[in-house]
Amino acid sequence: MTAKQATDHNLSRIRVGLAERSYPIYIGRQLFEQLSQLLPKLPKQICIITNATVAAHYLEPVLASLGGEHTFLIHEIEDGEHAKSLASYGAIMDALIAHSFNRDCAIIALGGGVVGDLAGFVAATFQRGVDLYQFPTTLLAQVDSSVGGKTAVNHPGGKNLIGAFYQPQTVVISTDCLSTLEPRDYASGLAEVIKYGIIYDADFFAWLEANKAKLNARDSKALSYAIQCSCQIKADIVAQDEREQGLRALLNLGHTFGHAIEAELYEDWRHGEAVAAGTMIAAEYMRQQGELDAAAVTRIETLLKAFALPIRAPKLAETRWQELMYRDKKVQAGALRLVLPTAIGNAELRTVTDWPSVWSAIEAMTESSQ
Repeated sequence: MTAKQATDHNLSRIRVGLAERSYPIYIGRQLFEQLSQLLPKLPKQICIITNATVAAHYLEPVLASLGGEHTFLIHEIEDGEHAKSLASYGAIMDALIAHSFNRDCAIIALGGGVVGDLAGFVAATFQRGVDLYQFPTTLLAQVDSSVGGKTAVNHPGGKNLIGAFYQPQTVVISTDCLSTLEPRDYASGLAEVIKYGIIYDADFFAWLEANKAKLNARDSKALSYAIQCSCQIKADIVAQDEREQGLRALLNLGHTFGHAIEAELYEDWRHGEAVAAGTMIAAEYMRQQGELDAAAVTRIETLLKAFALPIRAPKLAETRWQELMYRDKKVQAGALRLVLPTAIGNAELRTVTDWPSVWSAIEAMTESSQ
């Protein structure tokens, strides 16, 4: 399908440019009913990894759209971050081998970020790599985790410590999936949307400010535009830095702080909520350093609050914050490397060795400081 044809069918098509590993992202409504047209060359053996909640809404239309000439293996995992584990990974591998799947098969990730990350790691490692297709069903997965090829499972020692960079063949984003999201899950995705404006595009941030009411109402046109902009920004960044050697690290704004919150309170905090609180800590750190003006901090806080996202972190002991943050994958030579906003639309990855300054920002942005 060409870009013009995609537009003619009320679709948007974004290309992630990675030479021979380039792939399209299709964005539109009711795309799960159009899969035979979007993906005409799927192999015979297809394993769909999903969970019961997502399957109840979308598995039937996906199977009907793909047609009856395929051999399907449906593997449901439990819902929640705890399912992104080596145990889940092993169970899927056992099922693929038991059903005689070969290296010509395809893995389809039908679900949110947990499903996508786990399915991606399965695809990267089964038979040394098989085709992967991402069908993200949450806003967070649509604008972030399904694009760019990061795959992983968690370890008791930390989040996403076991994984691989492995690009999908295609990403299919059906925006009507968002109508079934719980409010907190929807808002969690908006935290990642806001991130793109802070690190890369001041005009997009201003658009989000002007259209926050429409986004809160889940207006389809506003949502489609926000998803397109987010995916285009991520595609641009990934094309320049696939393996996170520099520019791509900016996508982790708020994540070093956020992952610490998730590790301690993963049952109580969504990923996007933790990222929102972490973003405020990063902004406050730069305000205290005199490198981000107070007006920019206020704009970030106001937009996060408009989407009912937390702007304060939970109260954890300083030693626990330090322990969790120093597990971050960006730590080098024992030093923190933090993504820090210098203005709306710009951020930098910096090595930070002055822990007391970091702790000062965390203290200022904790729940007890309100």
